[in-house]
Amino acid sequence: MPKPLTDQEKRKQISVRGLAGVENVSDLKTNFNRHLHFTLVKDRNVATKRDYYFALANTVRDHLVGRWIRTQQHYYEKDPKRVYYLSLEFYMGRTLQNTMVNLALENACDEATYQLGLDMEELQDIEEDAGLGNGGSGQENPHLISPSPPPVLSACFLDSMASLGLAAYGYGIRYEFGIFNQKIVNGWQVEEADDWLRYGNPWEKARPEYMRPVHFYGRVEHTPDGVKWVDTQVVLALPYDTPVPGYRNNVVNTMRLWSAKAPCDFNLKDFNVGGYIQAVLDRNLAENISRVLYPNDNFFEGKELRLKQEYFVVAATLQDIVRRFKSSKFGSTEVVRVDLSTLPDKVAIQLNDTHPALAIPELMRILLDTEHQTWEKAWDIVTRTCAYTNHTVLPEALERWPIDLFQNLLPRHLEIIFEINRRHLERIANLYPGDHDRLRRMSLVEEGDQKKINMAHLCIVGSHAVNGVARIHSDIIKATLFKDFYEVDPHKFQNKTNGITPRRWLVMCNPGLAEVIAERIGEDYIRDLDQLKNLLEFVDDDSLIRDIAKVKQENKLKFSAYLEEHYKVKINPNSMFDVQVKRIHEYKRQLLNCLHIITLYNRIKKEPNKNWTPRTIMIGGKAAPGYHTAKLIIRLITAVGDIVNHDEVVGDRLKVIFLENYKVTLAEKIIPASDLSEQISTAGTEASGTGNMKFMLNGALTIGTMDGANVEMAEEAGEENLFIFGMRVDDVDAMDKSGYDAMEYYNRIPELKLAMDQIAGGYFSPDQHDLFKDIVNMLLHHDRWVKKLIFLPSAMVLIPLSSDPSQQNPKEWTKMVIHNIAGCGKFSSDRTISQYAREIWGMEPSLERIPAPDDPLIGVNK
Repeated sequence: MPKPLTDQEKRKQISVRGLAGVENVSDLKTNFNRHLHFTLVKDRNVATKRDYYFALANTVRDHLVGRWIRTQQHYYEKDPKRVYYLSLEFYMGRTLQNTMVNLALENACDEATYQLGLDMEELQDIEEDAGLGNGGSGQENPHLISPSPPPVLSACFLDSMASLGLAAYGYGIRYEFGIFNQKIVNGWQVEEADDWLRYGNPWEKARPEYMRPVHFYGRVEHTPDGVKWVDTQVVLALPYDTPVPGYRNNVVNTMRLWSAKAPCDFNLKDFNVGGYIQAVLDRNLAENISRVLYPNDNFFEGKELRLKQEYFVVAATLQDIVRRFKSSKFGSTEVVRVDLSTLPDKVAIQLNDTHPALAIPELMRILLDTEHQTWEKAWDIVTRTCAYTNHTVLPEALERWPIDLFQNLLPRHLEIIFEINRRHLERIANLYPGDHDRLRRMSLVEEGDQKKINMAHLCIVGSHAVNGVARIHSDIIKATLFKDFYEVDPHKFQNKTNGITPRRWLVMCNPGLAEVIAERIGEDYIRDLDQLKNLLEFVDDDSLIRDIAKVKQENKLKFSAYLEEHYKVKINPNSMFDVQVKRIHEYKRQLLNCLHIITLYNRIKKEPNKNWTPRTIMIGGKAAPGYHTAKLIIRLITAVGDIVNHDEVVGDRLKVIFLENYKVTLAEKIIPASDLSEQISTAGTEASGTGNMKFMLNGALTIGTMDGANVEMAEEAGEENLFIFGMRVDDVDAMDKSGYDAMEYYNRIPELKLAMDQIAGGYFSPDQHDLFKDIVNMLLHHDRWVKKLIFLPSAMVLIPLSSDPSQQNPKEWTKMVIHNIAGCGKFSSDRTISQYAREIWGMEPSLERIPAPDDPLIGVNK
């Protein structure tokens, strides 16, 4: 079997990475050695691999800095409308390789490191993932779907905004500890802290000159001079800027993350040493705000620290937005705009889910109390500036904050929300006189034992646009979740189907496939993914079919070696790689996959001499620390894997691997190697998904339900080129109404009964027979999510051979792959962001390059 090419070898063969000029290589080597010497204070005798990584990262960063400064100069000169993308999570992954791709530096850096006697891939592997989001992690409890958006989506959006020349800023929190690292110990998930900053971060730049105060607690005074929020506790927000380069257009935008710092002014009234020490120690309490990313506990719980985080990022960001709006020239602190009435003409604020919802009352507070606008004028400015993206379909998943907590922490904001609600309900009462139930349903304040603020309702009322993230999701929220609001303001509601950046999720992670495509249709598809449809002209071309199959096999060989090294399981690289990687949750139905695995295992054991298609099934994802059922699902998967992988009768025809600590970097390895992508959530529960798009773009076929973006994927690629099964949304609703008896299906389907009995009887847990009793009890008596499919005749365990992926002819399979890749154009985040820009933000994307740092500033500086 030929040895697979390393990514470094592939890059030297291909054009989409840029050519390595002699001068570039020489300069890179010089700068590398300069940083090793002057920045890291090391020489080659004592430098470690980590030092070499930092030297390379700083060398590449040098190429960003001039473009970064010039981009900001360009924005200040042209004064375009700016968009501010507020999100509590940005799952950026690694930066080095992505930056080299976008600046066309990769081949030059490969050659420079080679000449320096270093291994580029080793250096890249040293970089920590910036795991500032719950992407791929379990976040929810058995009773709700998480309200969190996929944070990898936010990272894709920032890439597209820069690549489309939009004056855009991402704002969030610089968590000291990101999403936890997952270890599998004796089959169970164990969480470890993600100390991603322990060695420093070469990509960020602290900006203490833009530090902003954020106020908490206190009380409200209504005086003749206006409303004052007094006696507050102050926490300082220190910004750290990270450059976000566009794809080869010299645009470098900014992601600004806030870190909490305690103010230095201690109360020294009755000073003593003990008091001073305690005062210093108490600083930690203030700085805890940015200490750790919430792993979105097993149910929505009104925790004060989380609300503090949400207000902290909003308050600091809005001060920054207003400061930037009032200034004109680059580097100027001179105030040139004093009237905020034109704010919506120059500023768009996108609220990524309800977490930044406090931007609405906070902007009102600034306009009313600081800028002394009338309520009507302030409200007009706020609603024309803010827009809201919804990421969930179930009402119980929405954030609801107790009024008592609000009153204590943010008393002025509670007053403003009450007034927003009063005026809102007044309007509704005028539109629907006497409809008191509608007033109750649409109120921002939910009555009950404990009054709560519904943050989604606040977002809808305070925004000029509300969007879902896939067509089916947007239709569902209009028909159910926000039906009342849609009836009142149908013009507000839009759909913006999610997308992914082809730079990271094709060019960077799958260079072989990127080049095969470029050889047929040119390289422009990297900026305009719609051009992939031109591949359909070659769908019967034997050379393309052969090349795509060859790239896939090389990726599988490479990932097989990785699995053998890290998981100590010998994998058959010619087997079908069947992959399900996403947060662990009942509605995502890893349990359904597990039942399928057990059924395949039983079939092989029953007919060991049959010609079975070898299959390696991989499942990965994190469970929220407090989500017992999700953790038990992981334990079941590992237990099934232990039995299956050591059964000599089965051999290499079926292997089961749980992929520990699934994150962006692991996704970049596994997605290009996958044959089959499992997207099997209950219809009507997944808002969109983006993993499904990444697999599709990288040549994996989808087996799944008509849920989320799968629906649009089937339209674009042709439903015959996906393996679609299970009920549609209407069928699910009908079953909900007619009732469901799990035992009926259990008794009717022998293969299913056998699988359930094996789980219940301890076949997969011989040392503890009742280990999985909670799972069995849930499936048979309390199942909310899996029932919609597990016990139906069309379930995966009973897929007819005609639609079984393992029965496909290899050539026909690859033709289906080509149809899928060709249908990916819609799922570029460039398309998504272009729609946001034109239809929500009132901005026009541009593919123009701005001058590079060494180009003359013609037309930029006047």
